[in-house]
Amino acid sequence: MAASLPASADGIEPLTAILNTPGSAGLGAAVRATASPYLGGGTRYDLLPLYLYEGERLFLHANRAGIKLLNDGADQNGQRFDVFVEQRAEGFPSDRLPPSLAGMANRESGIDLGLAYRLRQSWGTLRAELTRDVGSASNGTEARLGYSYEWRSGSWSLRPDVSVALRDAKLNNYYYGVAANEATAARAAYAPGAGLQTQLGLYGSYDVSQRWRLLAGVSATVLGTTVKNSPIVDKRILPSLYIGAAYDFGSRQQQQRPWEQDTSPTYVKLLYGKATEDGCHLARIITARCLSTAKVNATSIAGVQLGKPFIQGFNGWPLDFIGYVGLTYHNERGLQANGPQLDVFMKASYYGFPWADRVKTRLGLGVGLSAAQRVPYTEVVSQTGKTTSRLLNYLDPTIDVSVGDLFSVRSLKETFVGFGVSHRSGIFGASRLLGNVSGGSNYIYTYVETAF
Repeated sequence: MAASLPASADGIEPLTAILNTPGSAGLGAAVRATASPYLGGGTRYDLLPLYLYEGERLFLHANRAGIKLLNDGADQNGQRFDVFVEQRAEGFPSDRLPPSLAGMANRESGIDLGLAYRLRQSWGTLRAELTRDVGSASNGTEARLGYSYEWRSGSWSLRPDVSVALRDAKLNNYYYGVAANEATAARAAYAPGAGLQTQLGLYGSYDVSQRWRLLAGVSATVLGTTVKNSPIVDKRILPSLYIGAAYDFGSRQQQQRPWEQDTSPTYVKLLYGKATEDGCHLARIITARCLSTAKVNATSIAGVQLGKPFIQGFNGWPLDFIGYVGLTYHNERGLQANGPQLDVFMKASYYGFPWADRVKTRLGLGVGLSAAQRVPYTEVVSQTGKTTSRLLNYLDPTIDVSVGDLFSVRSLKETFVGFGVSHRSGIFGASRLLGNVSGGSNYIYTYVETAF
C-alpha cells in the first residue's frame, strides 16, 4: 500500500545517516509502518528504496542528494556544510483517500532545495537545516535543528535522534489547511499557520557481515497544536516503525576503494532506443516474448552513461559491480516537449559463460533511480487517470559481446556492443518516495560501451 507519511521530510534522513560512513556506497530497502496524520487515514505502509553513496564531495541518501561545500574532518569529528535537493515525505495518500479529504485538491510531495550544517564531536552531532519548496507544491519553508549521538559496540550501532522544525504558514496551510472552496458542512475552512513540530527517534544497525547490514528504527512525530486542530487531522503524535537491510559496496574497512585506484577503468556507453508497444512489459522483453517497438506515438531516447567499478571479481567470481551516472534525452516526436532524464544506478555484470575465452559476453542488471525533467509521454499515456511521477525506480538489464573478440582485434577487447532496456518503474505503487506509481515505461535500446 502507498503511504501518507509523517509531516517531517527529515524522517528518512536519520535512518540513512547510520549508513553514511566515508567512502561507502550501497543499495538496500526499508519498510515503514506509520500512523497517517489525516482523519481516517489509519496505519500506512511504505517501501523506501535506499540508494546510498557517500563520496568526498557528492552524496546520495535515499530521498536526498547534494554537494558537500565544506567537509572538514572527512565525515568524522568536524564540520560539514551541504547544499541538497530532497523529496519531501509528505502529502495526501493516493491509493486510498479517506472521506475526510474527499473533494479537496491533492497535496503533493514537494521537492525542496536546502542547506545543511553539521558539527560532529565526541559528545554527539548537532545539525541545522533550512529548506524551501522549489517544486511548486507548497512554496513553503522549514528550518530544522537536531541532535544525535551514536553508540557503537562491535557489530552494533545505536543512534538516538531528536529534531525540532519551524514550519512557515505556507507549508502548514498547504498540507493541513482547508481552503474556502474546499469547506463543507463537516469540514470548516481552516489555516493552521506557522508552527513548531518535533520528532524523536531511535535508529540502529547490525553488521551481519563486512558488507551486509540490518536496519531498524522507531520514531514519533509530534505535530504542532494549530496543525492538530485542523478538521482533516486525526492525531497529534504519529509513531513510525522501520525495518530494512542494506549492502555496502564500498567496504568500510578498505583503505582505498576500487573506484579510487589509478588502474580502475572508466566505462563510457552511448545508447539509442525506442519505446515499446503498450503491454510489452519488462518481463516479456527479457524473456524474448515481446521485442516490438511502438508504431504509433513512437518516441525515442538517446543517451550517454559513465561508469566506475565498485567491486571487480566479487569473491573471486566473474562478477563486477559498477556504479553508473547516465543522461538520457527524450525525443517525444512533437507529442509533448522533449526533455532530459538523469539516471543513477549500481549494476551487476556477469561474464563467466563457457564460451568467454572465445567471445567475452556480459549479462548485466542495473538498479537505481531515474529523475526526468518531465514525465515521459509513454508514461503519461499508459497512466491516464492515474498517478505519474518524474522520480521513479530505474532498471537497466543488458547483454553484450566484445567487439574485439568478434573481429579478432585486441585493441577492442574491452569495447562491447549490445542490447538493453531502459525501464522506469514505481515498484507497483508501493513507494511514496516514487509517487505511488503502479506503472512505468520501457525503451529497448542498442549501445556501444568501451573502457578507458
